[in-house]
Amino acid sequence: MKTLKLFVLVVGLFIAGSTQAQVSISFNLGAPPQWAPVENYNAHYYYLPDVESYYDVDARMFIYLNGGNWVHRSALPLRYRNYDLYHGYKVVMSDYHGNQPYANFRDYKVKYGKGYHGQPQKSIGDRPGRSNRQSMERNNSGRRENIQRNDQRNDQKKSKKNKR
Repeated sequence: MKTLKLFVLVVGLFIAGSTQAQVSISFNLGAPPQWAPVENYNAHYYYLPDVESYYDVDARMFIYLNGGNWVHRSALPLRYRNYDLYHGYKVVMSDYHGNQPYANFRDYKVKYGKGYHGQPQKSIGDRPGRSNRQSMERNNSGRRENIQRNDQRNDQKKSKKNKR
């Protein structure tokens, strides 16, 4: 009986050892948003100079002043509803490891004022609804606007001629 138990145990261990179970669990916690810059992928916070706000990557929350208090919200306030996160400059706070990035807000506000642009940044992903080609066209928007204005002028001239 002992040899039978020993035999079953050895066979069981052999089967368990030869079977390989692979379990893969993927969590996206702490992954930067698609509008985040490609460099410094492991940053915990970004400072957004144009809107004087922070973004907490792990919590997926914006941090901004509201009535004199710092608040954590899933979206920027309505006054910034047209702000383009994909093309606005992001200061990567790779050297900050606390829980209150706004502790040095005055320093950041002076060092990175509204309209600040450092080295060119490329976002991790494309802006929703835009392909890479459309993003490149946006970079040439001044040229495109001039072409559109010229087209409008030509259309106006044609309609005046047709009325005569």
